[in-house]
Amino acid sequence: MLDRLLPLFPAHPGGRSPITCEYRCGNACAHPEANESGNEYFGDVVKDISRRRVFKAGAVMAAAAGGFAALSGTAAASPAGPASKPPRPVPGTDFEPVPPNKLDQVSIPAAYDQRVVVRWGDPVVAGAPKFDFTKQTAAAQAKQFGYNNDFVGLIPQDPLGLSNLLVVNHEYTTEVHMFPADQYDPANPTEEQVKIAWAAHGLSVLLTRRDPVHGGLAVVPSRYGRRITLDTVFEVRGPAAGSKYLKTSADPSGRKVRGTQNNCSGGVTPWGTVLSGEENFDQYFANSDKVTDPVAAARLKRYSVGAGTSTRKWERFDKRWDVSQEPNEPNRFGWVVEIDPNDPDSTPVKHTALGRFKHEAANVKITADGRVAVYSGDDSRFEYIYKFVSKGKYKPGNSAHARRHNSALLDEGTLYVARFTGDSPGEIDGTGKLPADHEFDGTGEWIPLASGEKSFVDGFTAEEVYVFTRQAADKVAATKMDRPEDIEPNPVNGRIYAALTNNTDRGAAGKAGVDEVNPRNGNKNGHILEWEENRGDAASTRFSWRLLLVCGDPAAADTYFGGFDKGQVSPISCPDNVAFDRHGNLWIATDGNALGANDGLFSVPVTGPERGHVKQFLSVPVGAETCGPVVTDHLVLVAVQHPGENAASSANPTSHWPDGGTAQPRPSIVSVWKKGRFGLPGRIGER
Repeated sequence: MLDRLLPLFPAHPGGRSPITCEYRCGNACAHPEANESGNEYFGDVVKDISRRRVFKAGAVMAAAAGGFAALSGTAAASPAGPASKPPRPVPGTDFEPVPPNKLDQVSIPAAYDQRVVVRWGDPVVAGAPKFDFTKQTAAAQAKQFGYNNDFVGLIPQDPLGLSNLLVVNHEYTTEVHMFPADQYDPANPTEEQVKIAWAAHGLSVLLTRRDPVHGGLAVVPSRYGRRITLDTVFEVRGPAAGSKYLKTSADPSGRKVRGTQNNCSGGVTPWGTVLSGEENFDQYFANSDKVTDPVAAARLKRYSVGAGTSTRKWERFDKRWDVSQEPNEPNRFGWVVEIDPNDPDSTPVKHTALGRFKHEAANVKITADGRVAVYSGDDSRFEYIYKFVSKGKYKPGNSAHARRHNSALLDEGTLYVARFTGDSPGEIDGTGKLPADHEFDGTGEWIPLASGEKSFVDGFTAEEVYVFTRQAADKVAATKMDRPEDIEPNPVNGRIYAALTNNTDRGAAGKAGVDEVNPRNGNKNGHILEWEENRGDAASTRFSWRLLLVCGDPAAADTYFGGFDKGQVSPISCPDNVAFDRHGNLWIATDGNALGANDGLFSVPVTGPERGHVKQFLSVPVGAETCGPVVTDHLVLVAVQHPGENAASSANPTSHWPDGGTAQPRPSIVSVWKKGRFGLPGRIGER
């Protein structure tokens, strides 16, 4: 059994440092939630319905969906008791767990090895100069690997997966760590420093090769090397392209946007492109308090667009960051963007049909009749889960023609938001205590918001639904969730899994109370949601759901590990990004561990007797967050974001990873592999 971790009590929710909170999300947790809607969501409405009627409806829905129990290998309502002997490890999860720690390193299991693939400032585009922390320029950064890597995508270029395009998001910049302390004044940044930050945002594309003998991943110079920054021109497509709400003085057409920012998680599409979610875009803007039109002001407030000066002071050097001068500029961010790594000359796209909110990710599942469904979460407290289903059908393959055809599918279809109903009304008391049926579970429905030029929301045009999606979702009484982050379909069992990172305001005075899908007051550790669409079809408008994990200290009464013996699991807190291996095991990266240890990457089987058996595979250095996991048979990739960000500035770094010694910390991508026999790499999660 792993030693119990006693929780710490940091100044900010979870384990995040104040610096991370300021630069990553504009200190969102210190401000009132943007969702002040008083919608009476369905979880409250059904409390006066008899439990028997609701449970019966849930049973019918589960049967229609094929039934969780039939696929899981264990009775859905019967948790597994303590095992008399250790169960046989599920393929892909057979490794010795890494104990929770606070070391300034990437800690991995015995018999595994690691290598840094690329770090902030390394060359991406031909001609990039060598990185110099003390002498940076915007021109150099535009050719170098950006800051604070998040999503990681691998796109195979050969049948064996030895050559891959590596696509990485650069979520945000932390200027007090990016520059020497005696060079950077947060109150008075220079124009060059601001332009360096613009170039450090966006995405990087690199060609990599996996060493078939020694393992690991290395960057290979190629024509594919590309940086996408806040100066890259994006094409706006879909039903809101050309909208009056997207027009600015620099772009009176409303169809061309300069750049992408705060790109959090994403997804590789079946056709070989990358979808990336623009998340905390609001923090970059200033002076929303000077907007006097009450309707426009309410819309800005619903998206938390900043009043007064911004943290980074970008508005001093480009008026587009000043809402009082360019009131529509914030509306040009908060979309899902798509890039084609296979074509370095292609123009990236912002897809308006998928709605505008703080997209954490966007991941694709093909429907039963061949259309495309895209799942995405709005990563803020009390926000919603969304789905888009295309009108047209998917064309298999990753040729240039197939990529263009399938990308265009995301421009026309139906946008939905989720409403969840528990099957145990009256039993959820906020303590995390399981209901009488031994599971947090129930049914749900997808509520249509808009399709093409048709709005399904009273008082909203279709154009308004796409641009002000949060307010449209408020109107239809969607379920307020505990920070829905990465959402991905499981390629083996077909279910959908969502990370709900935390929400310490759940149940607080004047805030939304608990419901069965968000069952804990003051939820500081988060949970993992699993659902199955009716008949397993991603186009369905109904589903059945249950919680796989209620995270935290396994010794605490308010945690739940899928019914597995809690004495055998690793502590896990604040799930963020998710991925799957070829066996269908779920891999979870954490952000803001509230249990006093560094963040990490965890595996958990989702079916059979080991369902819920969480095991920690690695941990990241001091002050860092684990992002963008990729898990293949022979390789695990993680993005180590903001190492040492618990320091006030670069003057006294708390981490020296990855270069060691007295070096400044640098966000980096790390590859991990198993050392096998005869010098060849082994399989991940196999002894």
